[in-house]
Amino acid sequence: MIKFLDIHKINNRFRDEFHTSFSKSLDDAYFVLGKNVTNFENEFSAYCGTKFCIGTANGLDALTLILKGYIELGKLKKGDKVIVPANTFIATILSVLHAELVPVLVEPNTNTYNISIAEDKSIYIDAKAIIMVHLYGQLADVEGLQQVAKDFNLLLIEDAAQAHGAISSFNACKAGNLSDAAAFSFYPSKNLGALGDGGAVTTNDSELVAIIKLLRNYGSEKKYTNKIIGYNSRLDDIQAAFLSIKLKTLDKDNQRRRIIAKSYLEGIKNSKIKLPFYDGSENHIFYAFVIEVENRTDFSNYLTQHKIEWLIHYPIPPHKQEALRSFSHFNLRLTEKIHKRILSLPISPVLNDKEVQTVIDVINNY
Repeated sequence: MIKFLDIHKINNRFRDEFHTSFSKSLDDAYFVLGKNVTNFENEFSAYCGTKFCIGTANGLDALTLILKGYIELGKLKKGDKVIVPANTFIATILSVLHAELVPVLVEPNTNTYNISIAEDKSIYIDAKAIIMVHLYGQLADVEGLQQVAKDFNLLLIEDAAQAHGAISSFNACKAGNLSDAAAFSFYPSKNLGALGDGGAVTTNDSELVAIIKLLRNYGSEKKYTNKIIGYNSRLDDIQAAFLSIKLKTLDKDNQRRRIIAKSYLEGIKNSKIKLPFYDGSENHIFYAFVIEVENRTDFSNYLTQHKIEWLIHYPIPPHKQEALRSFSHFNLRLTEKIHKRILSLPISPVLNDKEVQTVIDVINNY
């Protein structure tokens, strides 16, 4: 069986370091907002090229706290419109709703699956922010969206949950440093994944940092003294220690993913398969290698018969989820078409060349 993502094998590379780090944390007995969190925040902000990083409990909270932070600062108010891609993971839209803002769903670019700059610019006039999702690990149209944000005086926010280490061809900056603020997830399947949940905000805005640090910790900067209504959303100290260990190999792992992706792109020769767009740059870290196929059920059964695991990111578009049934009337034909056709192939830094070639051969014989 060729696994879609062998989490055990990925993390087993760090087993000894994890044990050492855990023992040290056990001895230190400082499990909440301790030195490990501070160290990782400093390391990850330096990696992304930002002045600040604030660890949170997960990626959804990171994005929600950015929006809540801007409300506290008066840069957003409840009921403001926020433009988001229609085909993103539902968490992006949930963050907007949790902040009591209004999501405006926009169809994606057919090549990259990332948010398109709308032909009808009127949608930007009433909006106050754009969330650009770097879906599947490929950066959105950074240059174009930055210009739109500038022209219409919009906050630009990154959902970088799948893009740790992606580098913009436009300005050579990394994901997390391409907007006013960015949210990351460290869910175990991510290119930089913890051994549980985790997230972070990166930004160069010191005012936003101060507010988010309050928001993530009950609205408190001093124990039992609460300045604002906050939440409990702190990056776990032990997870922060594990992330510091894995951060050291992130660029190498991302490069391995790119090599595998190039092998797929060069080796798969099947007219039934639409391969993903990739310009060969470092703007894509291939969190997922997403293809399109007309008869997905037949194709997925074929892969399973040949012992190749697969996944769908994501089978149901957000506006068709029961939780978002108030959006179900939206006319988002492109998004719906994509969600019916996409399928993700195995890709990870521990996938070997023989396994990659097997995937290619099996698909070419379909």
